[in-house]
Amino acid sequence: MPVLDDRTPGTSRARRVAAQLAVVVATTFLLGVLTFFAQGFLPGPLQSFANSASGWTLVTAVTVWALRPAPAFAAVLGAVGFVLLTVGYATAAAWQGLYYDPRLFSAVGLVVGPFVGLAAAWLHRPGWPAAAGAALLAGIGIGESVYGLVYVSATTSPVYWVVVGVLGLVLLVHTAVRRSGGPAPAAAAVAGCAAVATAFVLAYSSL
Repeated sequence: MPVLDDRTPGTSRARRVAAQLAVVVATTFLLGVLTFFAQGFLPGPLQSFANSASGWTLVTAVTVWALRPAPAFAAVLGAVGFVLLTVGYATAAAWQGLYYDPRLFSAVGLVVGPFVGLAAAWLHRPGWPAAAGAALLAGIGIGESVYGLVYVSATTSPVYWVVVGVLGLVLLVHTAVRRSGGPAPAAAAVAGCAAVATAFVLAYSSL
């Protein structure tokens, strides 16, 4: 039986996967805690970041993107990240003597998180994968921007909604121009983004 050491490819891969998982667990849990307190210390124009779907999507996507995991594992990390953000938020609420039930958004995270994680990993791959990743992530940002400006503008500052919309557009344009690899993937990225944004607005406005 061969002796496994750090030079064994399987061992190195397992260590890398374990390290990526540990980073996501620690980072998203702590950011979930921070999100709860951010509602009190963020300046008014940016407070919506701490209470928005795009905020947690951005945190999860950036964390997974920075780690550059394999796409399949990125999907797992996306789900883990969303759930730990919710658990971290609920934990912070409990520290303040408040109750927040994490079950609903944990369930949502288990459904949405894998797509966000996969999209973040695909941004590293040119062509159709980058186009698909940008369509989903930019669509969420632009969709919530439209929703915020149209439906909750009377009770929230427009600044965050504009910022997240601009970030979505920048990601979409950058991917379409520099990463898509041709007119067909670029057009698909734009169409997919529009579809995701429309679905987001319809879903949120029906709640």
